[in-house]
Amino acid sequence: MATATTTGEHSTPDADINDIMTADEYLESLKDGRNVYIYGERVADVTTHPAFRNAARSITRLYDSLHDPAQRDLLTKVDDYGIRTHKFFQPSKSAQELLDAREAIAAWARLSYGFMGRTPDYKAAFMASLGANPEFYAPFGANALAWYKKYASRGLFLNHVLVNPPVDRKKPIHEVADVFIHLVKERDDGIIVSGAKMLATGSAITHATFVAQNSSANLEKGKAEDFALVFIADMDTEGAKLLCRNSYEDKAISPFDHPLSSRFDENDAVLLFDNAFIPWENVLVYRDVVKANAFYRESGFFSRYNLQSGTRLGTKLDFMAGLFAKGIAANGTDEFRGVQVALGEVIGWRNLIWALTTAMCTDPMPGPGDSVIPKVEDAATLRLFSHQCWAAIHLLFETYLGGSPLVAPSSYKDLQNPELRPLIDKYYRGSETTAEERVKLFKLVWDAIGTEFGARHELYERNYSGNNEQIRIDLLNFARGRGHLASFTSFADQCMSEYDLNGWTVPPWTWEKG
Repeated sequence: MATATTTGEHSTPDADINDIMTADEYLESLKDGRNVYIYGERVADVTTHPAFRNAARSITRLYDSLHDPAQRDLLTKVDDYGIRTHKFFQPSKSAQELLDAREAIAAWARLSYGFMGRTPDYKAAFMASLGANPEFYAPFGANALAWYKKYASRGLFLNHVLVNPPVDRKKPIHEVADVFIHLVKERDDGIIVSGAKMLATGSAITHATFVAQNSSANLEKGKAEDFALVFIADMDTEGAKLLCRNSYEDKAISPFDHPLSSRFDENDAVLLFDNAFIPWENVLVYRDVVKANAFYRESGFFSRYNLQSGTRLGTKLDFMAGLFAKGIAANGTDEFRGVQVALGEVIGWRNLIWALTTAMCTDPMPGPGDSVIPKVEDAATLRLFSHQCWAAIHLLFETYLGGSPLVAPSSYKDLQNPELRPLIDKYYRGSETTAEERVKLFKLVWDAIGTEFGARHELYERNYSGNNEQIRIDLLNFARGRGHLASFTSFADQCMSEYDLNGWTVPPWTWEKG
């Protein structure tokens, strides 16, 4: 087996190395012969195919912003290796750096109104830790550091697949070799793997995918070594295929009718490896059950990804609060007390998510190497309320906007019809807006909550961070592991020690009876 080692020493930056790819370079980099399938056919070019082209161009806005002099200081910083990169792509060394990284995440999230979650900064939640503590991946520490530098310097777009397909989950992972990713063969130049992982959200327009296990997986030592793999697979890996769900982008009628789904559809897919070759330089953990089980909690990924996802969700809630306020004004119900209560609740959810991200930044814990990361209990708490948030927002929109999102002409063409337009102008007007403005608003609302794209987002937000039980089990396990649960029970014991069957046992309640 080939291995690599590292001393973990950071080089002293002597130059501002700015090699982040441009928007044009990003689009060109996707033309690599990757095996992406949709509607039974292989996609020749994801940058021109109607199922992916607008989503790819939405990502180009992010790369453009990195080269905008007006946003340079907001979005980028030079790391310990002299590499200028996005502030969340590098490890944070202080609470202030975490806050700065959050603002950089938010600036990107606003470019998609919070509706693109798996943007390039998402996987920075993990990749930055490769630069902070490559030693964790020994004997593949050099691989970890090399990937960090490659990722940070170019601003690469990675995603991940951590979840095993929903089949035979009552069995141990090592008993499902016909489906789950495992080692097939070791070669001098790398390994051969087979199996499937999900959910490869957005992977069709990424550069590579990170493959590992999530927090619910438990590999058994002595049995599951062939499944104890952590590696990075380039999207053009031979033997790798992406099987995509149907595209909301290519079904969108027009920007007027589908302003979100026509450009922000992160296509979800299943990633299949059929005797795929992974070179040694892409391997981080190999047949090491302990490290494969530990990466999720010890890499800092959990805490950092929740900061990114919470910031993105907070941005999305800013947008939804604005939509709700405009919707009730268009309906003329904005002065009703009960409707104002509903708007207050939307804003309350928004404030809660943003406050949690602030707490995650300003009160961090030690992370990999000399970095700091949000406390895991804060991250897990945000994860819990994020899980509940979007369903509550949906219900408020559906309840207080009523049927208004449905009361819209079939498409923009109706408004362009000279026979229909006078009727639409009369009967579709808003309380204080024109008919065109009202229809445009509620088309946007419907795309956010009612179209197939909108329904996908409700499912996505509910399951984005794990299943209903795992979210809560992780909260419990973190409380146990960090000693919080023991302190809670000790606190209860203290109260119970202050009295017994004979009365009070401690001052100031004890006294001599006269």
